[in-house]
Amino acid sequence: MEKIIVFDFGGQTAQLITRRIREIGVYSEIVPGDINLDSIDKKELRGIILSGSPMSVYDAHSTAADACIYDLGIPVLGICYGLQRMTYDRGGKVALSENREYGRSKVSYLQASPLFKNIPEGFVSWMSHGDAIQEPAIGWEIAAISENGLPAAIINEDERLYGLQFHPEVTHCEYGTDILKNFAYEICGLTANWNMEHFLEMARVAIQEKVQGGKVLLLISGGVDSTVVAALLLKALHPEQVHLMYVDTGLMRKNETVEIKATLNNLGAQHVHIVFAADKFYKKLAGVEEPEKKRHIIGDLFMQIQEEEIPRLGLTNVWLAQGTLYPDMIESGGGVGKKAHVIKSHHNVRSPLVRAKRESGRLLEPLAILYKDEVRQLGRQLGIDQNVIGRHPFPGPGLAVRILSDITPEKVRILQEADAIYISELKKRGLYDEIWQAFAVLLPTKTVGVAGDARKYGYVLGLRAVVSHDAMTADVYPFPMGDLLEISSRITNQVPEIGRVVYDVSSKPPATIEWE
Repeated sequence: MEKIIVFDFGGQTAQLITRRIREIGVYSEIVPGDINLDSIDKKELRGIILSGSPMSVYDAHSTAADACIYDLGIPVLGICYGLQRMTYDRGGKVALSENREYGRSKVSYLQASPLFKNIPEGFVSWMSHGDAIQEPAIGWEIAAISENGLPAAIINEDERLYGLQFHPEVTHCEYGTDILKNFAYEICGLTANWNMEHFLEMARVAIQEKVQGGKVLLLISGGVDSTVVAALLLKALHPEQVHLMYVDTGLMRKNETVEIKATLNNLGAQHVHIVFAADKFYKKLAGVEEPEKKRHIIGDLFMQIQEEEIPRLGLTNVWLAQGTLYPDMIESGGGVGKKAHVIKSHHNVRSPLVRAKRESGRLLEPLAILYKDEVRQLGRQLGIDQNVIGRHPFPGPGLAVRILSDITPEKVRILQEADAIYISELKKRGLYDEIWQAFAVLLPTKTVGVAGDARKYGYVLGLRAVVSHDAMTADVYPFPMGDLLEISSRITNQVPEIGRVVYDVSSKPPATIEWE
């Protein structure tokens, strides 16, 4: 299939760029920023995009792309660091700017470019850079400037090389998607032919070729990702080959195990194994407060339990499957270019035991090139019930990372009760489907409140709700105050251990991936 590849220089932006390109119906995939070009199949390669990065091009350990990309005759688009990388590589000058640009900035044109076809002058871009182009390389021309007078776009039409200092991939950039369309359609000559129907067939064939007559053990949480993997495996393989294992950690939502068992049975699975292991998890987590440490403990224990269960079940020639997504990899510092900063560790990525499985080639991660909304689309293609597909994201470590102190069965019970009330109220009020993710957090503090005529000393519960149109970036949900007051009142009335409820109204950068 014809495609655009994105060179990942270590930021989250590579994931966003790839998602946006697919969003316009063009297949895109990520490669390491320093990959040897000889290792890339160029037969169907129609365009290259160089991503942003937390690095500076003049840093001693900055990542440089294979210089041969400029000689392929294939269009190349550099974004932020990608533009600076192209400028530096071709002999131009990049330096720390006195006027750093972060946030919105209007763009003015100095000359026409197919990148800006049908894009009005003065559109608002989104900048996020401290370095700037001081002098373009020979053969390059400044096509647009920011409202601060800094180069916003530089082009070399003769060599089909283009660069943007701003980020068209983020939602805060006006006409950003249209600019990427112009690159894909007008410059690279591509058409929209990427969809989940095509991916489903690709994934089905790939699973069959790998597994053949073997068996697959899927660690399933009951969330959207692992449920879609289960349905995909059951479509690609004979049900006799597929084993679904759900580990009840004691850290799930209220009544989660019962609901998950019903979902798995509805998928037509013949082998559903439920392992009750709450005591093991509570023992390992005793006294642990630091979220990253909790994630590592839970991830390792998940894998240990799986290793123990395989011989007990009599499984041989078995593959391990997971519902790993692209964002899991990048947030864990596992970006394709391996330069990414760790935002938080996903237990299904950074666990040493998971890594060992991945390195041995016995790990199936069929969704590892997809984003959350693509997974939902795939789930609908597979016929999974909308009540499952529409579930809010839930962290793999469960409520352990939503209790901001040490873990005890009592704290888990309190949070389960409060969380169940919160989610039920959202559904009752018709708000659940408007919100991308909503959850409750048990804060590590207690406070004095008033319940009726008596003073009450109890935990503080934090509520969070965010909206997202693309499953990648998020903004705080503007809760109607009346609804928020009523929900808070119900929680404090029905969960006596909670004394106060607060709502998190903080925002996040537009390139931040929200879910846990």
